[in-house]
Amino acid sequence: MKSNIVAWLQEGNITIPTMLFSEYRNLNLNETELVLLLNIITFIEKGNEFPTPEELSARMTVSIADCHDMLRRLIQRGFIEIMDQYSNEGIRFEKYSVKPLWERLVDQFLLNSQVTRQLEQKTEETDVYTCFEKEFGRPLSPFECESLGMWMDDDHHDPIIIKAALREAVMSGKLNFRYIDRILFEWKKNGIKTIEQAKNHGRKFRQKQTEKTHTKNDDHQPSVPFYNWLEQ
Repeated sequence: MKSNIVAWLQEGNITIPTMLFSEYRNLNLNETELVLLLNIITFIEKGNEFPTPEELSARMTVSIADCHDMLRRLIQRGFIEIMDQYSNEGIRFEKYSVKPLWERLVDQFLLNSQVTRQLEQKTEETDVYTCFEKEFGRPLSPFECESLGMWMDDDHHDPIIIKAALREAVMSGKLNFRYIDRILFEWKKNGIKTIEQAKNHGRKFRQKQTEKTHTKNDDHQPSVPFYNWLEQ
């Protein structure tokens, strides 16, 4: 994934300034270094792959000496590199490569995405505890909190699926952790991973239980008022 994004960046198929403007501070670049890098990118896109400090200074409000120093620091810090290139005639020349910058930028983007996913997951997990306490009408016991944590961390049940199992237990009139654990076990055994699959499976299960109840009524036997997942 990272190599593909870097390749797209090098080919100019992605708008770079927006990403650079939002992330340059996180890359420990200051505004002057950012402008210098943008000018190098512009020169490269125009066919000048090795702009001199004089050419860069002419576009900026810094001296030639300062441009030279900044270029040296950016190379040392791994934002740009100088590469050897050979013409068709075998003449050696140098050019700047901003591939290291793209790699650093992609790393930062992936890191931000990971942090965002972790925060979203944490929010979802917190929401699960809140939903359980609301349905149970009381704070969860330490054992119940541990069970919830095991469902998410050890059994790798998605918080959305756990909340769906909670709703299923409420509809079945069996609001306890053993019953919910059995629902999750059955869903995992049947490969249920999405909320839609859980809804369909629960609907089919309740339909089967209703048919069993009607059969018992026809035989003049007592009916069962709830749908018992523990019988599965």
